[in-house]
Amino acid sequence: MRHRVAGKKLNRTSKERKHLYRGLMIAILEHRKITTTLAKAQAIRPEIEKLITMARNVPTEQQIEAAAETERAALRHRRAEVFRRGLINLGNNKTAVHRLLQVAPDYAARNGGYTRITKIGMRKGDAAEMSVIELV
Repeated sequence: MRHRVAGKKLNRTSKERKHLYRGLMIAILEHRKITTTLAKAQAIRPEIEKLITMARNVPTEQQIEAAAETERAALRHRRAEVFRRGLINLGNNKTAVHRLLQVAPDYAARNGGYTRITKIGMRKGDAAEMSVIELV
């Protein structure tokens, strides 16, 4: 029974699943839109939305420089903390974290729902249901 069990196993070990999620999240941040199976898209949707929620209110470098001298240290600490957490979630991929910090402020006014999953039919080889997951 699967009562109160979160997430999908996707027929992988936990290490393989972690690497799969990282790869898909990096691809979404780089390309803003990827084609994958429906199960994988549904599995990574909460992960990518948590990352964007964490990074959406991070101050930019221009905001830090424009802030008063007393506030700069706190703003730099906040930005560094989000950068560190992003590196942990994205496997030390600095370019993906920079991309996350570029994309996230666009969603500051939204209360969630940063991704859209669109079904596109069955894959020809094994009839797996395919979908497109994209940043809204």
